[in-house]
Amino acid sequence: QVQLVESGGGLVQPGGSLRLSCAASGIIFSIYTMGWYRQAPGKQRELVARIFGEGSTNYVESVKGRFNISRDNAKKAVYLQMNNLKPEDTAVYYCKADSPGWGSSRKHYWGQGTQVTVSS
Repeated sequence: QVQLVESGGGLVQPGGSLRLSCAASGIIFSIYTMGWYRQAPGKQRELVARIFGEGSTNYVESVKGRFNISRDNAKKAVYLQMNNLKPEDTAVYYCKADSPGWGSSRKHYWGQGTQVTVSS
C-alpha cells in the first residue's frame, strides 16, 4: 500500500545540478516527515535533508547551501534540488517517510533509491 518512488537521478558533471523527486502514496502525506538519505558503497547511509510537515528543514553540513529540500503536499511529493554537485555526492539517494509519533511508535517507509553519479 505504501509506496515511495524516487526519480531524477542520473549522471552529472561536477558543478552541475539535479532535481530528485519522490512521489508518495498510501500515507497521509501532509503529516509525515520526509527525508532524503544517501548511501555510497562501503559507507553508512546518512541523512542528507529532512523536511517536516509544516515546512521546517535541516541538512547535513556537507550539503548546506547547495541542496534544497521542498515538499508539495497537494501532490504528495518531496523534492531535493541539488546544485553545485561534487564527486563526493555520488551515492544512491533514498526517500524516507516518517509517521507522526514518538520512538518505536513511529512508522518508517523507504523508497527503492535512485542513483546519482557526479563525475567528469
